Amino acid sequence: MTGDPHKISFRNVSKVFGEGANAFTALKNLNLDIADGEIVTVVGPSGCGKSTAMNIVAGLTEVSAGECLVDGHPVSGPGPDRGVIFQQYALFPWLTVRENVAFGLMLQGMDKQERNARADHYLELVGLGDFGDAYPKTLSGGMKQRCAIARAYAVNPSVLLMDEPFGALDALTRVRLQDQLLDTWSKDRRTVMFITHDVDEAVYIAHRVIVLAARPGRLQQIIDVDLPFPRTEDIRLSPEFTAIRNQVWRAVYHRDETAAA
Repeated sequence: MTGDPHKISFRNVSKVFGEGANAFTALKNLNLDIADGEIVTVVGPSGCGKSTAMNIVAGLTEVSAGECLVDGHPVSGPGPDRGVIFQQYALFPWLTVRENVAFGLMLQGMDKQERNARADHYLELVGLGDFGDAYPKTLSGGMKQRCAIARAYAVNPSVLLMDEPFGALDALTRVRLQDQLLDTWSKDRRTVMFITHDVDEAVYIAHRVIVLAARPGRLQQIIDVDLPFPRTEDIRLSPEFTAIRNQVWRAVYHRDETAAA
């Protein structure tokens, strides 16, 4: 036991790229705790360090100062406890959908029958149960992203790190995948850190919205989303949703909360 009640913690995290006159501070003194089973979305202007923060949790980027903890342990590199989903699907075109989902399990040494059974389970979970034998080229963009999500789930991470995973999709598909993500989360309650530029998306799926400010990247505001789960279309249209969305917009643009939306 580490005594740390948080799933993810940033402790005075700073990240500087480059040296001397070319140095750029992507993050400065970030302090943030994310609870086990919580969905947090991260928003802010370009250059505020959203993706840098996620890559630090993923172990893809080292901190320049401070420390990032997962389950109370310092992050020292990538690990199977953290699944990463990017905007680009990065599916292997020569593998079937099932084989793509099972790829990480194969690397772990799991036998073929077991990994295919697990892959099929997660394909069912994301609504692709009938497409295991299909190849990526036959899938729509939304289906490819669901395949990528199933692949991340298959290795059984306790943390999902999602960097604008729906950003390249049309509006209707994006809404459907937001609902799919929440439906999947309701079944296993994994911790989710979700990067987005879409304020409506940020509010709809999250327990809390983390707003970062740019130059240097730093914590601007944390906004609680006091809306019930499961989230529905009626919630999107509610005055409570609108009020929170407007609060996030004002925070992103550094406006006083009493200013007009």
